[in-house]
Amino acid sequence: MGNMFGNQPQGPQPLPGIRYAIAVGSGKGGVGKTTVAVNLAIALARLGNRVGLVDADVYGPNVPLMMGNRTQPRVLEGNLIEPLQAHGVKLISVGSISPGDKPMVMRGPMLHQIIRQFVQQVAWGELDYLIVDLPPGTGDVVISLVQTVALTGAVIVSTPSDVSLQDARKAIEMFRQVNVDVLGVIENMSFFTCPHCHQEIDVFSKGGVERTAREYQIAFLGSVALDPEIRYGGDRGLPIALAGELSERARPFYQLARQVAERAQEQASHEKNILEIS
Repeated sequence: MGNMFGNQPQGPQPLPGIRYAIAVGSGKGGVGKTTVAVNLAIALARLGNRVGLVDADVYGPNVPLMMGNRTQPRVLEGNLIEPLQAHGVKLISVGSISPGDKPMVMRGPMLHQIIRQFVQQVAWGELDYLIVDLPPGTGDVVISLVQTVALTGAVIVSTPSDVSLQDARKAIEMFRQVNVDVLGVIENMSFFTCPHCHQEIDVFSKGGVERTAREYQIAFLGSVALDPEIRYGGDRGLPIALAGELSERARPFYQLARQVAERAQEQASHEKNILEIS
């Protein structure tokens, strides 16, 4: 096989047939990043786009559970992987390849290889959006993805708690260091509405994410309530976005999808103008 890096093109590459590649990241775990990624993908698909979803969270691959498809993907001719389908979205996950409760125990080089395979060796066909659900933090997988794929931008998920915000700031800085545009931040588990008295309770101190967005001069993409129905939908493989844009619970994800689409198009046309000028 020779030197495996010998003829590799340098730097991140655009993916043929894919218009926009959007990473969904977070500074810390447990903030609902996969919930946001899954519902964003479904909302984009429901708005008439062709959408793919990569579960790159190798340590906690929850996309198959949340999307309700835990089958193993087929390998096609030419060693291409056929993506799974669920709710109008094409998807691939480490969890599909290593199902069950066995952890993926891997070092950096193996992670890099898996990420490369997931984006370059999957028969995605023509897609408007490829959503990539990253592991939390700023580790190997994130760096591998950025080195492999020319990302349109990233969406960062945070709860309004100070601990989550501190880590979200690190994620913003990390994407800036690797020259990935942060399309915006979304506040998840923003507030809880009491089912009895219907009052909003700020469990994690609502509003912190919007302040952080202003501080970093990036877009605030809205807030999603802490809602048992959203969790229940993900646990059953029927994400809340399936309820449609008229549903009060699903609406924030459709607003997010519309804003992400708008900002991805702006970012792409901005890059095109720079290329044309230079």
